[in-house]
Parts: sequence; structure tokens; C-alpha cells
Amino acid sequence: MFFTATSRYSALLLAAAIGVAAPSVPASAGGSIGISIAPGTAEADRALRTGLQIYSLFNAARGNALVRQNGQRNQAGIAQAGRGNYGLVHQDGTGHSGTLAQNGDRNAYGLFQFGRDTRANVTQTGHGRSGATFLFGW
Repeated sequence: MFFTATSRYSALLLAAAIGVAAPSVPASAGGSIGISIAPGTAEADRALRTGLQIYSLFNAARGNALVRQNGQRNQAGIAQAGRGNYGLVHQDGTGHSGTLAQNGDRNAYGLFQFGRDTRANVTQTGHGRSGATFLFGW
């Protein structure tokens, strides 16, 4: 009997706490979720690099850096130091801010932002590395 009564009171307190906390959060509160990929094998690295190259061919990229923006109030920048680096920033939506800095040789990275109001500052250092980040905001 003690366990059942304690469980009921705990559930009641939890429900009350949630009820009190819920009105303090605006209904239109935004958020984001992100996924970063860093290949662990040479085969995975080649696959990611090939995917980034296909993307750049599809978008008629010239050179080793590509910024593609669809939407409003987006900000993007790419800085590269070294040889043979490839970087891209793709933004679809509104209010994104994204930068990519590459230091070293033969690096490849893609930053993809979708939705609204995502923020990312990626720094890639070393030689022959690759990676990608995908951010989704609401």
C-alpha cells in the first residue's frame, strides 16, 4: 500500500511540475538537430568525397569552394589555407549562418543547412580528411 500511494503522489507531483513549466515555453519556440559525419575508413572517405564531387558537378561549381543559398537572410563563408581543399556550404531556408575553415591539404567538407535559423562554424585541419554536417532547424 505504501508503494502504491507513493507512486501516485510522485505521478501527481510530476504532472503538476510539467503543467507549471509548460506555459513558460513559447508555442513557437524553435530548435535544431544536426548530424556530423567523419569517415573512419579509406573506403568511406572515398565515398563521401565522390558524393561531394557529384554535388559540385550538379551545381556547376568552379574552383574548390562552393556556396549555394536558397532563401532569405542567410550568411555563409569559406576560408581555405593549403592545397587541394574542397569545401561547400549549402543553405536552404531562412536565417542560416554557416562558415567553413579548412587548414591543410586535400581536405573535403560539406555543410548543409535546412529549415531556419541554424548556426554552424566548422574548422577542418589536417591532411586528406573529409566530413559533412547536416543541420535542420525549425
